[in-house]
Amino acid sequence: MKILVLGSKGQIGMCLEEQLKKFTSFEVIFSSRSNLDITNLTDFNAAVNNINPDIIINTAAYTNVDKAEDEKVTAELINNLAVQNLSQLCTDKNIALIHISTDYIFDGSSDIPYLETDVGNPISFYGKSKLDGEIAITNSGCKFVILRTSWVYSEYGNNFVKTIVRLCKDQDKISIIDDQIGCPTYAQDIAKAIINITHFIQKDICEWGIYNYCGNTPLTWYQFAQMISKKNIHVDNDVEILPISSVEYSARAMRPKFSLLNCSKYQENFKSDLSNLKKGLERTLGVLNLEKL
Repeated sequence: MKILVLGSKGQIGMCLEEQLKKFTSFEVIFSSRSNLDITNLTDFNAAVNNINPDIIINTAAYTNVDKAEDEKVTAELINNLAVQNLSQLCTDKNIALIHISTDYIFDGSSDIPYLETDVGNPISFYGKSKLDGEIAITNSGCKFVILRTSWVYSEYGNNFVKTIVRLCKDQDKISIIDDQIGCPTYAQDIAKAIINITHFIQKDICEWGIYNYCGNTPLTWYQFAQMISKKNIHVDNDVEILPISSVEYSARAMRPKFSLLNCSKYQENFKSDLSNLKKGLERTLGVLNLEKL
């Protein structure tokens, strides 16, 4: 089976490269924007036709939530228009598509974890562009699995865990939002979930559709920051972490205050557990302790 991975330099893409090489015998082509730009539609389509993969895993995305408010054209191009083209190509070529989406397609007004069938109502342009990409896929007629996830962290790229470690090294006091709740999700576990899905596709027993997949522990950003500071050996535990509201933080883009996802559909259909926060954070911090941040 031949797999094409898009966005291989992002957190999930780097985890996929690590695991697909180590744990599978698939023929895998890893691509990033530098060698295969999904927004250059003509060149992209020609490259896919030449590669002729059985599965495309799309982890490429515009993910800067705040900058998306000012760079709407770019966010729309990457998260929606390029995805429209990709999904149509998958339909035409009978290629299975695994696509990563986000909890930010919801407005956060729920008080129970979101189901895959709940209607999206994004409150940021990033969330809107990702929802539009989802809609493009579902309307294309291709064979797809959309994997919605949340609060991604890892030893790779830029993420909340690495930011908190840096801040705790440099400052005596930091303020973290305490009125947004979600489930931090380890990118290595997302990669495992994706690889699990590829095996179902290979066996021709995959149930196509949208699936939620996230961490097993709900908490606020403030609680997550406290957890990071207590578990990292290079963080001075005397650093004061203060809870603040979203209004006090005053970010460019709004975030959903409630981002919990009901993942029972994924667990039942793909016979797999959720991302384990304790293990994922321990592994991430173990790697970061060996690096200079």
